Amino acid sequence: MGMSVTISAAVAEDAEQIFKLQYLAFQREAELYGNYLIQPLTQSLDSLKAELAADTVLVARLGDEIVGTVRGSVDEEGTAKIAKLCVHPRLQGHGLGARLLRAVEQALAGPGNTTRFRLHTGHKSESNLRLYRKAGYVKVGGRTASDGVQLVILEKEAKDPTDFTVSA
Repeated sequence: MGMSVTISAAVAEDAEQIFKLQYLAFQREAELYGNYLIQPLTQSLDSLKAELAADTVLVARLGDEIVGTVRGSVDEEGTAKIAKLCVHPRLQGHGLGARLLRAVEQALAGPGNTTRFRLHTGHKSESNLRLYRKAGYVKVGGRTASDGVQLVILEKEAKDPTDFTVSA
């Protein structure tokens, strides 16, 4: 390809590209569960724009194209909730998801008030579970999403933000 992928904060103008990427990237999950009503596929553009304004949203860019994204926020108790990590299907399996995960952890760790990271994925999503386990996450529970998908909830303790390394 000749270009490298860069990770940076999303801007409001990225909303439509993120929206289209999310829809494309979550097709595999929908197929896996036989459920095309999963939240990433039914989210409205306005809802996504609201998340862009309120949350930490990162994008991975290959030139001008957004090829990955992740978002998160930290609650009052210091739990950083990570959501909607996705990578363009043609770039999956090359470490970009791990890079995005490390980058959002670093961004959410902030000045050190973050005590843990929490995320969830579907119980059949083996590649996601493998990624999260490799990154140090452990299962802490489960629940059924409003769309009927059985979710696995995973957490890991937050480190000192100076301990994070984001490799290229």
